[in-house]
This record gives sequence, C-alpha cells and structure tokens, in this order.
Amino acid sequence: MTDTTPSPTGPVRRFSTVRMPRGRRRAAFAAALVAVLALSGCVPSFLEQKQPVSTPTGEHVAADLEPFYTQVLEWERCGDGLGCATAKAPLDWSDPSAGEIDLALVRHVATGEKLGSLLVNPGGPGGSGYDFIHDSLDYAVGQPLQERFDIVGFDPRGVGRSSAVSCLEPAEMDDYLYGITPGERGSDEWIADRREASAAFGAACADSTGDLLANVDTKSAARDLDLLRAVLGDEKLNYLGYSYGTFLGATYADLYPEKVGRLVLDGAIDPSASDFEVTKAQSVGFEQALAAYLDDCLASTDGDCPFDGTVDEAKDEIGRLIASVDESPLRGSDGRMVGADTLVTAIIYPLYSADMWGYLDDLFDATMFGDGDLSLAYADAYNGRDPDGTYADNQTEAFRAVNCLDYTYQSDADVMRERAAEMADVAPTIGPYMGYGDLACIDWPYPPASERSEIHAAGADPIMVVGTTGDPATPYEWAVALADQLDSGVLVSYDGEGHTAYNKSNSCVNDAVESYFIDGTVPAKDLKC
Repeated sequence: MTDTTPSPTGPVRRFSTVRMPRGRRRAAFAAALVAVLALSGCVPSFLEQKQPVSTPTGEHVAADLEPFYTQVLEWERCGDGLGCATAKAPLDWSDPSAGEIDLALVRHVATGEKLGSLLVNPGGPGGSGYDFIHDSLDYAVGQPLQERFDIVGFDPRGVGRSSAVSCLEPAEMDDYLYGITPGERGSDEWIADRREASAAFGAACADSTGDLLANVDTKSAARDLDLLRAVLGDEKLNYLGYSYGTFLGATYADLYPEKVGRLVLDGAIDPSASDFEVTKAQSVGFEQALAAYLDDCLASTDGDCPFDGTVDEAKDEIGRLIASVDESPLRGSDGRMVGADTLVTAIIYPLYSADMWGYLDDLFDATMFGDGDLSLAYADAYNGRDPDGTYADNQTEAFRAVNCLDYTYQSDADVMRERAAEMADVAPTIGPYMGYGDLACIDWPYPPASERSEIHAAGADPIMVVGTTGDPATPYEWAVALADQLDSGVLVSYDGEGHTAYNKSNSCVNDAVESYFIDGTVPAKDLKC
C-alpha cells in the first residue's frame, strides 16, 4: 500500500545550478545527485580555529523560559570553518515545564566585519538546514553574506539531527511510498486502502515519536526561531527562508513583529491557502513546467528528445504513459513496483530546476521501453532513499507530521472526487495523480494546531518576498499574495524558471537580496529582475 503522491512543496531536494547536457544516461545520474545535494565551498584557514562563544541577549522573558533564553551554546568544530552546537527548547511552548527538545545548529563564522547572525531554512517542511549549510554553504548564500554574517543552519523541531519524528523502518517505508494501491483510482476500495495506510503510518509515528509529534507545528518552530535568535545574541532576527521556510519566517514575523530584522522569503507560500488550493496550484505549476520542458526538448537539435510533434501532442503521450503505468505497473530490477504515483514523483523531481530537464529525456525513454529502474532512481532521490534501501533522513516523516498539524482536512469522499476532477481539469497530465491529499491526514493522531489565514505582521520592519514567474513548486502568485498580505512586504520578481531565485538566477536578484541584508536597502516597489 502507498499513502499518496508526495506534495511538491516538500520534501524539496535542491538542485545544482550547473546546466547538464542532454544525452547523459544513468551512469551520470548518481554523480549528479552528489553534486546536487553536497555542494561545499572553501573557507580561509583561520576559520578552522576555535569557534567564538555566543552570548545570549539577556532579554527579559517569563520565568519558565529563562533557562532556555539564557543558555550558552557550546560550539565544536565540525568541518572546515564550521562549528556545531545543540540548543535546548521547550517540548511544548504552552507548558515549558513539560520537557525539552534538542535543536541542532551549524555555523559558519563571518569572514569580515560581522553584522550579526543570519539563520537559513531550505524548505520542506522537513528540510535539514544543518545539512544545507554544512554541505552546500556556497549554494545556500553568496560570498557577500558569508563575509558579513555568521551563517547559521538549523534543523527545525522534528527534523534530522534535532529531536526528530520517527515512523517506519526502511522496508515499511518502501511499502508506504512505493506500494501499489488496489482498485481503480478514486474508487471506494482505493480510498479505503489509502486511508488505512495513512492511519497506520500516523499510528507508527505516534508510537515511535511520542509527545513530540503533537508539537512540530510551524508556530512552535517559529517560537524556536526566537529562542535561537536570543541565544545567538541578536536583538532582531535576520533570516533567509526558501519555499516552506517562507511560511516559517512569515509566521515568526506575525508572532514577533517587533523582533523582525531583515527577512527574505524566497519561493513564497501563501499562508492563507488551504491544502487543496496549494495542491491545485502546484498541479498547474508542474503542468506548466512540463510544457516548458517539452518546448525546450522539441526545439533541441541533438536528437535526444524522446518526443516529436507539438507540446500538446507530447503531453498527451506522457498522459497515456502515466495512465498505462497506473493500470499495469512496471517492475524494477530490485523487485519494487513502479505505479503512476512513483512515476509522477520521478517526473516532478527534475522539474524543480530547468538545469535538470535533460534528465527527463532519459526517464521518458526508459519508461516507454518498460524499464522502471530510472523512475525508481529519481523517486528515490526525491524521497531520500539510498541505494542500499535505507533512508538518508526523515524528510518524509517530518513533512507529513508538520503538514498534518498546519492544515485542516475533510473526510467526505465525494468532495475528494470533485476536487480530484477539478485538478485533472486544470492540469490534465499531472493533476489526475495529485488528488485525495486529505487521506494523508484525516486520521492523524493529533488534530490541526491552527487554521490557515492571512499573515500581516503589523509593525514589522520591511520584509522582502522573492517570487519566480516559472516556479512550479511555489507558484509566483503566492509570492504576490504574501507580499500583499504583509503590511511591510516588498516584492522582488524574477522572470524565469525554477524553484527559488536568490543565488541561482541573476545579479538583479542577488544584488537586491544582499544589499537589503548588508545595507538595509529596501528595493524599489515591485522590483522586476
């Protein structure tokens, strides 16, 4: 059995910005993943010395929070120029005496005149900010920010090296993610099986994770951000959030508007959008990205494009291919089956970045000839599954746990079918396989923590929102919506393809972001890049 097609909001696996030529086959893919997921920069040798101690701000807080806000972090070297530490946070912010959790941090000390700390979140929910900074510092932030800020990556509560959500053993996770759901998609039998699988997954998470599972919502993580700000010694929060990280940053701004320093929210999520509205918009976004890939593919002259004719004809062919795999799954060489959900995940993965579109040539070629191994390889990369069958991180578990608390869900099967039909109508190729997301959370062990609503952050200093016109995962209209909602929102628009823009698009975006962080220069209203 399998749960549901992973929502493209996460887990988000970030890509290299190096253009890969068409025609590279499977032998190149494993090497490409290493480049994508582990980009490191060199740092001066003097940074290998002992990490400076952080001095908490010493600000006044409630008595039961003082032990947390006054803690002194002990940094230990954990790589060239990097220091790592563990902070303690309340398990339950509504009852700080109920226990504590660990928050894992990694820091690259400013190489020049320091302005303060800059906390970075890569997205998800469930993305490891620790790994993001530790393994790919130069991809996460440009050199000007590394010079003027201590760059701090952290794993939010429930994620990675912090106190983490845990659910299934690897073989069970394989069944959950890759298993074939019996029955016709959307039928009573199919819905019942999906719901049973999701309920069993949630129960396993509750058994393995304990009380933490009820406290991994974004508002709790935003309160952790304020704690980290204080123990790092910053009077105000400087923050760079990508994708889901924009929702975390906006939530912080709403809770603590007076403590907002310089916030950049890149690849924004509309905080007022429902789970269905999010998934529908992403269906359209990935449908458009698929069309952009096909337009590029059909225009290529290297002979590697597996399609001919028009973009619409190629989309129809892909639609028939996915439907055929939905009806008759392929078997991979390791015995796992490739159904439509796995194939759609494999297609979505390279669509996050135009630099990786060439890999879709190989995927479609292989699938057309009945070979499921490349679909499994791409889906494994998305799901964080290693070749030995283990999982590199807990992004899937954390993603589900956070979203089940952050959104509300409904259990009427007829409504699910209506919404699924609506997604299929607006995104005929991808949409048919993006529906029924309510099934993932309607039987979750804990109820939603809050209702989705607009975020205004009244009284906050200017907040920069960055949107990419061709972003498939966080559609551009979400950036427009968030910038409009925020009382002090300033929109920067990048006209291009791909998910997020800073440090991977053009100098216009990079200069705007870095001038804002370093000099406090707020760009002209609605800057177009």
